Amino acid sequence: MGNIKMQRYKCMILYHGSQKIVELPVFGKGKEDNDYGRGFYCTESLELAKEWACPFAKDGYANKYSFDTDGLSILYLNSDKYHILNWLALLLKNRKIALSQSKVVGLRGREYLIENFTPDISGYDVIVGYRADDRYFAFAKDFVQNGISIRQLSSAMKLGELGEQVVLVSEKAFRHIHFEGYEISDGSIYYSKRMERENRANDAFNQMHQIDTFEDDDLFMRDIIREGVKNDDPRLR
Repeated sequence: MGNIKMQRYKCMILYHGSQKIVELPVFGKGKEDNDYGRGFYCTESLELAKEWACPFAKDGYANKYSFDTDGLSILYLNSDKYHILNWLALLLKNRKIALSQSKVVGLRGREYLIENFTPDISGYDVIVGYRADDRYFAFAKDFVQNGISIRQLSSAMKLGELGEQVVLVSEKAFRHIHFEGYEISDGSIYYSKRMERENRANDAFNQMHQIDTFEDDDLFMRDIIREGVKNDDPRLR
């Protein structure tokens, strides 16, 4: 999946899927337990925004914005500088995850990932990376609890056309975004599309599980903890 190349465009078009019309995004609002913490979550894809606007079968809105990126500091989590455990550590740090108390490796794994792989996001105005829908968050949970290897997790993230999100996290970034209007997202259509996307990913993951075999160099959460794997380990790439 290609990265969004913001540096090539001083102005880009973003969409924010919501049950509300959001004419003026406000810095400091929003939930702390979103993927990358508190921020304003957008996408370049109108179709994805319409799906995100419909968490149930009720009409929503795909709010449209122009976004001037000139002078902004942008963190690309999907660039070669980072790997999937950096994304996962940031996710685990911010989102609530119910881990089985009987699976000690999962509890230790969460702590280990956060401590060793969380990227430094201080000083950035914008974060670009995967969006963890519920199904993908379940894949991440499987990995933390030693159910799948890092190779399988990386493959799972490519299932179902997950898409990238663009998240405004600084007050400066909020001064660069301007409301351009909205489109109504038909809940009877886009709720079904949202569910179909997650179901496709789930079916593909189950099929992959059935035909996939473990490889000798597969890294599981237990291996990462036991071997003290660090952020610069070449096996993570």
